[in-house]
Amino acid sequence: MTRTDILEELGKLPADERLGIVETALHQLREQFRAGRLDTAAERRERLSIAADALKTAYETDSELTAFTTLCIDEYRQNG
Repeated sequence: MTRTDILEELGKLPADERLGIVETALHQLREQFRAGRLDTAAERRERLSIAADALKTAYETDSELTAFTTLCIDEYRQNG
């Protein structure tokens, strides 16, 4: 669900229910922040980048990990 979808659905609710949802969401964010479980977008990108780098060598050297990509590329070329 996208941010736009969420806001659109929230707009359908009465104001008191929307306020309750916002308060609950804010409470959850504060708890996650206090527990050190709230990542910034930059931290999330960094973790994903590290994970991708860790798997890069495996995908470059293990043909079993990429065996099906040949089928996908051939099908794409035929239909593209």
